[in-house]
Amino acid sequence: MSHDNYGPLAFFIGNWKSEGWTGDNVAPDPDRNTENTSFRQETSFDPIGDVENHEQLLYALRYRTTAWEEGDDEDPFHEEVGYFIWDAERKQVMKSFIVPRGIAVNAGGDAQEDSKEFFLQADCGSETYGVCSNKFLDEEFKTVRYEVKFTKIDDNTFSYDEDTIIKMKGRDELFHHTEKNVMKRL
Repeated sequence: MSHDNYGPLAFFIGNWKSEGWTGDNVAPDPDRNTENTSFRQETSFDPIGDVENHEQLLYALRYRTTAWEEGDDEDPFHEEVGYFIWDAERKQVMKSFIVPRGIAVNAGGDAQEDSKEFFLQADCGSETYGVCSNKFLDEEFKTVRYEVKFTKIDDNTFSYDEDTIIKMKGRDELFHHTEKNVMKRL
């Protein structure tokens, strides 16, 4: 299968792994305070070919990522599955995914075919690039915005920097649940 039609996503095809516990995760702890944990991660991107929406032609990568907190190499603390999608005509990259906590995200942003970096976002309530949560999360930990930047560092390395902005029940200020890591091609 040729990867010529995947635009900036062609680079990601394959399997990736962080080198050790290089990931940085800032999240609410069980008492709704802030905790910072280091993690390791494995990610795969598999091309599925073209996807047609009538006259719209997209190219998609199926992806899966799993992360383990430092000190617990047995049970992952985070998993997500979804698709990265390239729309060449509209010059859009999309990341559509679900996390097994009852949240689904369809994020998107502008990119060029040869972009080495792109930024994606989704907003709660948006009819295009949006966030949808279960009732508990909507009431207690409402995701109001999701942002992520991917950067190609070299032919075998990329980084991402993610911010899930949450309105926590009983707090006036928004909580920035951040995650970042550097991934190496296997």
